[in-house]
Amino acid sequence: MKIFTVLPGMFLKLVLKLPGNSSFTAWEDLLADAFSGNVKGMGPGVAEMAFEERKAEPIIVFMADKTSAGAWNLPLFKIFADPFNTAGLVIAPSMHNGFRFEVHDVKEHKRIFFDSPEEMYDLLVFIGTPGRYAVKAVYTKNNEIAAVSSTQRLALIAGQYVGKDDPVCVVRCQSQFPAVGEVLEPFTAAHIVEGWMRGSHHGPLMPVPVHKATPSRFDGPPRAIALGFQIADGRLVGPRDMFDDPGFDETRRQSNIVANYMRSHGPFEPHRLPMVAMEYTTMPKVMEKLKGRWEKLDM
Repeated sequence: MKIFTVLPGMFLKLVLKLPGNSSFTAWEDLLADAFSGNVKGMGPGVAEMAFEERKAEPIIVFMADKTSAGAWNLPLFKIFADPFNTAGLVIAPSMHNGFRFEVHDVKEHKRIFFDSPEEMYDLLVFIGTPGRYAVKAVYTKNNEIAAVSSTQRLALIAGQYVGKDDPVCVVRCQSQFPAVGEVLEPFTAAHIVEGWMRGSHHGPLMPVPVHKATPSRFDGPPRAIALGFQIADGRLVGPRDMFDDPGFDETRRQSNIVANYMRSHGPFEPHRLPMVAMEYTTMPKVMEKLKGRWEKLDM
């Protein structure tokens, strides 16, 4: 509770120190200007887990910009369910039984659990639609927390588009969990996420070092950073900038190629989100203005 009290207060103080309180991006994603005991519903993505610290406790904190909740679905699936990504699923006895996924329906506010590999195909039925179904958490078969992500969608909280969700994700590494390299491996492919300009477009999620997490082209492309920490005696030691590595240079190059291809579609799908996903953007206001001009066809 103390952390939840300090962080929102610190953010608000920093915003208020800006000249004239005029920073658009600072206010855009904050839906409340006072702390009421819980940061959920205030706007910022929340990913929290509680566990007993191991002798060695490495974690990776992923943070994304210009994208939405559900962006972690594919990476989390590959980390905890794909043997082509995570060798430990095949060769490590501590991981061979697989993992349990907690999936949230962000529209109906429901959840469901799937065991992998036993229910892998059932799991994919839902998490393949990340705009509605998001992996909230992953557990071992003994119900020990392995990963958690934020599933808050700003548009569903506010009832209209007010900014991207900027989701976060925390993953524990090593021992009974995937190794650090296995956790990072999914980001060697520039998978497509929703968000980008006005939260209304598809684009590649580009893994970048912290000093390059400054999206500008068409407000993007969407970015992800990864900070590595070691937890020792309840304290975070670090961080190490995990994507500040030439091993991800090819992914960044691919991201720009994919971004160019998607941008060439302009206002057409698949670059622009499908109509059902535009419900909370400003486009329905434009459509409402033109509603009276539609005419019935003679059958």
